[in-house]
Amino acid sequence: MSLPDPLSVTVGGDTFSLPRVSSSVNAGEFRSNDGNVKESVSHQYGNRTRRMFRIDHNKIVPDPIISTQNNQVSMSCYMVLDVPKTGYSVAEQKEVIDGLIAQLQASSGSLLNQILGGEN
Repeated sequence: MSLPDPLSVTVGGDTFSLPRVSSSVNAGEFRSNDGNVKESVSHQYGNRTRRMFRIDHNKIVPDPIISTQNNQVSMSCYMVLDVPKTGYSVAEQKEVIDGLIAQLQASSGSLLNQILGGEN
């Protein structure tokens, strides 16, 4: 079974359609038509199972030194799930992830803002 195609993600109020651009046995990649937004998913199986979901975002910004020039900058954000082969059902894994996401979104994202500000 594979993820929906295309995926859709909203960043800063802009919604991007991300059609699948590659697929392999344990990985898939989705990219916007302009190439500025990419999402990828992969799975690794060994002593533990690792699942990764990642978004990469690119944009053009003015050069802070040369005002007539622009630069492309990028950032990425990803979640890695690392679970033992047995002991956690899919539902239990989702409960842990839901807890983390809710914690980061609570109080208008105040904890996330503190983390982004470098607090620990």
